[in-house]
Amino acid sequence: MTADISDLDRKLINCLQDDLPLTSSPFSPIASQLGISEEEVIERTRRLRDDGLLTRFGPFFDAEALGGAFCLCAMAVPADRFEEVLTKVNAFSEVAHNYERNHRLNMWFVLATETKSDIARTTAAIERETGLQVLLFPKEQEFFIGFRVNA
Repeated sequence: MTADISDLDRKLINCLQDDLPLTSSPFSPIASQLGISEEEVIERTRRLRDDGLLTRFGPFFDAEALGGAFCLCAMAVPADRFEEVLTKVNAFSEVAHNYERNHRLNMWFVLATETKSDIARTTAAIERETGLQVLLFPKEQEFFIGFRVNA
């Protein structure tokens, strides 16, 4: 599928990985750089997301800096229950993202909550809902790594 992506879409994806200005027209600089309209930037971005070429497009917020809390979590989910548990876990608005891994701990997700006590409350609710233990891996030290993928 990625072989069919246009050169312009590749350039757009690369531009979208840089900081966008906090303005009422954040796509305008990208449009100027690519020589297209801001509306076309928005429409192409929407299409790339809808087609599954972009799996996530949006800001990353530091929950702790905003007064909230977050925690990496993992679960050992029986293979025959994975979809069921995935649906139940993802129904919680506090679940920021969820990934399947090829490991005994095969479900990993991040909880982002308003308070640290909400982490424990949400974890307990997920355990009640699924009947499975949630393991918590709170951040011990923060590292910032700039991650960029060339399209």
